[in-house]
Amino acid sequence: MQQARASALVRGALLSWGLLAPGPFSCAGVAAQAPPRTHVVMLGTGNPNADPDRWGPASAVVVDNRAYLVDAGVGVVRRAAEAARDDHIPALAPARLDLVFITHLHSDHTMGLPDLLLTPWVLERPGPLTVYGPPGIERMMDLIGEAWSEDIAIRRDGLEPHEHNKYAYRSVVHEVLPGLVYSDSLVKVYAFQVHHGAWKHAYGYRFVGPDRTIVFSGDTRPADAVVKACDGCDVLVHEVYSAERLKARTPEWQRYHRAYHTSTVELADIARRARPKLLVLYHQLYWGTDDAGLIREIRAAGYTGPVVSAKDLDVF
Repeated sequence: MQQARASALVRGALLSWGLLAPGPFSCAGVAAQAPPRTHVVMLGTGNPNADPDRWGPASAVVVDNRAYLVDAGVGVVRRAAEAARDDHIPALAPARLDLVFITHLHSDHTMGLPDLLLTPWVLERPGPLTVYGPPGIERMMDLIGEAWSEDIAIRRDGLEPHEHNKYAYRSVVHEVLPGLVYSDSLVKVYAFQVHHGAWKHAYGYRFVGPDRTIVFSGDTRPADAVVKACDGCDVLVHEVYSAERLKARTPEWQRYHRAYHTSTVELADIARRARPKLLVLYHQLYWGTDDAGLIREIRAAGYTGPVVSAKDLDVF
């Protein structure tokens, strides 16, 4: 398993650098290729459907030894712990999960926030969780703290040894608007507005690292903002649904998905204009097709660039 995931990291790097075509991959002859400093770990590629192989939407941009989470779907902490163990990415050890960027407040993207707030604290995170997100995220974090207040009090004031990190259960919340929302010595993070049905505030994020630029669409119907944010980026992580299988859905569901999400045909057009070095599909809605089927639909719609349909714990 460790060898397979290490191969996935190298494969993703080679795809993004244009040195490998999508398809079967062997590590033979590429041992000298160093992985990038900036890469993407797909902690969860799912959606509200209860697929046991795909946990809730959550990703991590890892630069050197620092992790920046994007969304907090169900299972985020355990998937991060698995990546830390099996992919040898210490930045994703639970006690180091202290920074997350939320795209929007739909439940499948936020159900893991109580876990992300409290589990790493119990496991010795030294400081609070810092959360960036759209208006409304502060109230959500306040209510999470209130809902678990009795648990927090028992852990903080009972017999658990938390003197050194007694207040690390707290969250530091930043409600942001589009533009530059975060910067440190490794990355600059920009939020941009996308269109996700009735949500007034739904964001994608653009991470500019020391060697690569990573863009996340968040949940969105086709948005020119994604094209502008990517503009030849190294990795574009974009949600998708099957255009072919949508035809079998009821008219009500067809209207919903067209207003809230992006089809394979629409994504092919977005990717042609955005020109990512690697297009990564996630939050996939299959309705009976599979990863290969989604890619076939994108190819049939005219997109010829590198594209992969991500699974949980893939590294690019």
